[in-house]
Amino acid sequence: MKRILITLLLLIALAVFPAAPASAQAGHGRLPIRGADVSSLAKSEAYGGVYRDARGRRGDALAILSRAGLTYLRLKVWVNPADGYNTKTRVLAMARRIKAQGMRLLVDFHYSDTWADPGKQFKPAAWESLPFDGLTQALYDHTFDVLDALRRQGTTADMVQIGNEINGGLLWPDGSNADWPKTAALLNAGYDAAKRVSRSTKVVLHLADGGDNGLYRWWFDNARAHGIRHDVIGMSYYSFWHGTPESFQANINDVALRYGKPVVVVETAYPFTTEDDDGWPNIITAAEPYPGHPATPQGQAAMLAKVADIVRAVPNGLGLGLFTWEATWTGVQGNGWDPADPASGNGWENQALFGYDDRALPAMAVLGRR
Repeated sequence: MKRILITLLLLIALAVFPAAPASAQAGHGRLPIRGADVSSLAKSEAYGGVYRDARGRRGDALAILSRAGLTYLRLKVWVNPADGYNTKTRVLAMARRIKAQGMRLLVDFHYSDTWADPGKQFKPAAWESLPFDGLTQALYDHTFDVLDALRRQGTTADMVQIGNEINGGLLWPDGSNADWPKTAALLNAGYDAAKRVSRSTKVVLHLADGGDNGLYRWWFDNARAHGIRHDVIGMSYYSFWHGTPESFQANINDVALRYGKPVVVVETAYPFTTEDDDGWPNIITAAEPYPGHPATPQGQAAMLAKVADIVRAVPNGLGLGLFTWEATWTGVQGNGWDPADPASGNGWENQALFGYDDRALPAMAVLGRR
């Protein structure tokens, strides 16, 4: 009789509280990618940058991030930057340190000597005069060279971005998506180079404006129509520029289901203060850049948690995770935004994961637990 009563109670409980669907259940686990971009770290250290854990103990920034629970780090690659940072040689050195911490690696190819983003996709100077076939070969060779060097030193890239925020294509004007067949040829050359090095490396195509569903449908519909190969869809989402978290959630869910691809936020950030630390104006100065989330350590942590929770709730377990940008770019003199101008400063130090006292901020631990 006791067994019968227990069975009846279980049946009643299931009727009143039915099991969540598989897609919802999948959202309760920790994100496999709890990441940060640390492209600025090598230069910061060279110019005297210091990093401390939340208790104030000085240490290796990568070890601090790892102990906080982060699993993945991102490094950008420029072709021939004026300051000699974010090159193949620098990426190889940093990759050894990242893998020594037991973390995974995302390599972000900008295919430029400087920043590539929706407003600028400048060719490297060495590629300027190449005909289109030569440009395609140069992209292939550069991609293969960097990734194969990583493989040969035992630090194979786990993910790779073929281009950075390529809303309008890459390597303008040749690779502008005003000419989709040329865009496709360039992107597929990068894909082929990455897969020749390692079939297990996941190839990401990355757009900005993560709340803009019209953009993503237009872009990836064209990508599919033109046979552009990729494994993962990457997004930038900054709540102070790219729409509400609700619009971001609607877009990331739609994109994952429409194209059947995993999705990852490869860039997101939020300020922890309105103060400046290096004498160079900050990009974001509002006291409350997004309603209900002040520019405080607690506001930063809450926004990153919100973005992470949206990614974790993507249907069918297709939400891989997120990277904060740039976690280690603190206010260090000499480590400015312009590789050609040593006097330039950093407008992002109020969005790092380390405060102006060099200590790890609460957002780091919050991200590490997601």
